[in-house]
Amino acid sequence: MRANGIEFGVIETGTGPLALCLHGFPDSAHTWRKLLPKLGGAGFHAVAPFMRGYAPSTIPADGCYHVGALVADAVALHDALGGDERAVLIGHDWGAEAAYGAAAFAPERWRRVVTVAVPPFALDAAIFADYEQLKRFFYFFLFQTPLADAVVAADEMAFLDRLWNDWSPGYDARQDLSHAKDCLRAAENRDAAIGYYRAYHHVPVRHRTAERYVAEQAALDKIGPQPTLYLHGSRDGCISLDLVHDASEHLPVGSQMTIIDGAGHFPHLEKPDEVNKQILAWVTT
Repeated sequence: MRANGIEFGVIETGTGPLALCLHGFPDSAHTWRKLLPKLGGAGFHAVAPFMRGYAPSTIPADGCYHVGALVADAVALHDALGGDERAVLIGHDWGAEAAYGAAAFAPERWRRVVTVAVPPFALDAAIFADYEQLKRFFYFFLFQTPLADAVVAADEMAFLDRLWNDWSPGYDARQDLSHAKDCLRAAENRDAAIGYYRAYHHVPVRHRTAERYVAEQAALDKIGPQPTLYLHGSRDGCISLDLVHDASEHLPVGSQMTIIDGAGHFPHLEKPDEVNKQILAWVTT
């Protein structure tokens, strides 16, 4: 499927209003395999794209990985998939960041929003000011260096195994890691995934083509009006629950934060029955 100049690989099921599901790192569209059939059964056209730069989606010609570009992709996918004002937007990790931005940039396109594991941008200052959290974010800073690709690629991408183990302790991620590694086997795809971190919106813009996404990037300083369900695992090893307990205060009126007890950074995979129930109740209201 072509959108915003990219050929997106997608996994989809069902018919009806669009439910666009966006994944994060190090992951793939298969992360939504337990949710998509439920959305389809509830009367949605549920679609999970492989994010820009993740095979089988193509490497973007503009070489841009700022969150503003991800926002533009979500809006373009809404068009390409025939979405209307009944569409809902669901995002995890980088997909959550894209969802916040797309909800603010094009509020008329999305009726309800669900974000998982990454809180609203308003909490970034507190998160990055916490010493223990900065230690958890070691990979973020590693990815700013020229060593990043070699570290990620070594030993069949064992670095990714370690991240999943730290972020969701006790969860058997073998199937998910297999899918993620398939997306990142080529050096150009790994460079793309690492590029999300190098282009993070709080870092000065380093790529001239980012000018194309100035409006989308600016939307990250706002919050969309849609009621938003925010889900966070109580055992998240990536972003500490202690730092996001007040996330709902930074979301629109009518929003809700729910803690998924016993889950780590991937609650939609670790506790699918509970999370699917929460999401379906939210998007069908």
